[in-house]
Amino acid sequence: MYFLGIDLGSSSIKLSVFDAEKGITVAAVTVPEFEMEIVAREFGWAEQDPNKWWEYVKNGIQFLGSKQHIDLKKIAGIGIAYQMHGLVLTDENMNPVRSSIIWCDSRAASIGNEVYDRIGHESCQQQILGSPGNFTASKLKWVQTNEPAIFQKAVYMMLPGDFIAARLSGKAQISTSGLSEAALWNFSKGTLANEVLQVMGLSVDMIPEIVPNFGYQATVDPDVASELGLSSDVKITYRGGDQPNNAMSLNVLKPGEIATTAGTSAVIYAVSNQDVYDKENRINTFLHVNNTKVQKNNGVMLCINGSGILYQWLRKIMSTDRTGLIAYEALNAEAAKVAAGSNGLRFYPFGNGVERIFNNKKVNSGIQNLNFNIHQSGHLIRSACEGIVFAMNYGFDVMKSVGASGEIVRAGNANLFLSPVFREIFTNTTQTTLELYNTSGSEGAARGAAYGFGYYASLDQAFDGLKCIERIEPNTILTSQYQEIYQEWKNHIKLES
Repeated sequence: MYFLGIDLGSSSIKLSVFDAEKGITVAAVTVPEFEMEIVAREFGWAEQDPNKWWEYVKNGIQFLGSKQHIDLKKIAGIGIAYQMHGLVLTDENMNPVRSSIIWCDSRAASIGNEVYDRIGHESCQQQILGSPGNFTASKLKWVQTNEPAIFQKAVYMMLPGDFIAARLSGKAQISTSGLSEAALWNFSKGTLANEVLQVMGLSVDMIPEIVPNFGYQATVDPDVASELGLSSDVKITYRGGDQPNNAMSLNVLKPGEIATTAGTSAVIYAVSNQDVYDKENRINTFLHVNNTKVQKNNGVMLCINGSGILYQWLRKIMSTDRTGLIAYEALNAEAAKVAAGSNGLRFYPFGNGVERIFNNKKVNSGIQNLNFNIHQSGHLIRSACEGIVFAMNYGFDVMKSVGASGEIVRAGNANLFLSPVFREIFTNTTQTTLELYNTSGSEGAARGAAYGFGYYASLDQAFDGLKCIERIEPNTILTSQYQEIYQEWKNHIKLES
């Protein structure tokens, strides 16, 4: 029996087929061939076309069958992970009425701040554990205010993964954890945050059917199943935001456990059994995928927008049309030639929208201390890695202040964590032990689907076969060096109100 995991990112979409009996991934594919475009029609905006996501998902499924020779009829359940906080508006037939306003789009931050003031900071923190900020609810209000004709066409608001599920099943749904990602979950009551909707002047009728993260949600539409070569009774049995899903993929399910990732954005995500929040809204708390009425499990998360997208930018500017794009492995090798501290060069990776760790304020970004006679490409690459980790550590300190901390951090052996230099910087700056696992978000979504289907008796059982492939401990000398470099980097941060 197979289970399909779909991980909808902002750069690519990954799909994995998991053999639940053997406990292994038997096939995986990434689509499209090149990184997906993020359209920025104005400064601070970021949009993608949901119809393209759907086409890529269909292409990926068909590729698994035609090129990797997977018997798609054996897929019993589907799990979906997705980029968080995006807004997808559809008509009654699940067709988008506009492009998706995705996670890093900052146009609605002022709306979230206004609602935060109107509800009252303390009341808002008690209900949704922070400010509506730049999350999905604020983006929905922005469309209502600025695009009334388009808003009138919209019947449902969804998150990106909900849209993929809706195209598969024909049913509009959203999960409880998805509502928390949208700033629409009342933690104190365990219900939809109706007061946020009321203050924003938004109708509850736009909220789809609410479903749990695990369990039967819908059956794939027969016509869609036939088109894709799936069985007629394949079910959707799991969905979760990419960062909660990444944590689950690493078997980070219990309070005190921590996951990290450094894809397009960089994230540290800690599980807590408390409704914790930061009064300055520099970190955020969401329902973890395994939260239940009986066992509270929240995910406390910090996010740095400029991570892998910065590395992607470096790759582009260091490549030429004649030779094509330089390999990421070549960037890593150049960075390894440079000593810690990058010979004084400092990188501030805040060039992808407003940053939550600075309460959505503008922050200085760019390069400091550049010397044309000293610094070469390796210095630039290493200083970028250092800047990303330093920004992560800045937020990690905030997490520790609210009790979300630990000494061991788990990561998938992917993206920036493929770089030995990045791993060294992370371990010694955060002063934590890093455990690497050979897994992915799409594999995690497939395991989640198997549990949601009922193949496994417990979620822990779904991860019995997951093994740590490398454990990296902090180095006393390097820890001392990085603490000094980090403090210097931190002292030069300047915020604009």
